[in-house]
Amino acid sequence: MLVGSFKSLWNRAVFYVGLGWLVLIALIWNTDQLPASADRQIYIGVIAAGFLLVYVSGFIIEAMFKRKQAANR
Repeated sequence: MLVGSFKSLWNRAVFYVGLGWLVLIALIWNTDQLPASADRQIYIGVIAAGFLLVYVSGFIIEAMFKRKQAANR
C-alpha cells in the first residue's frame, strides 16, 4: 500500500515519470525533427506548459478531494 501524503506521493510520481519523459524529450531534441530554432522554441514551450499543467493538476485534485472529504463529515 502507498504510504504518505498525497502531495509527497504526487511529487515522487511526477519526478520519476518526468525522468522518463526527459529521456524521450532528449531523444527527439537530438534528432533532425526540429531543424529550425523556432521549432525548438515551440517544442520547449509546449513541453514546459504541459509539465506545469500536469504538476499543478495534482494539487487541484488534492484540493477537490479534501473539500469532498470535509463535506462528507
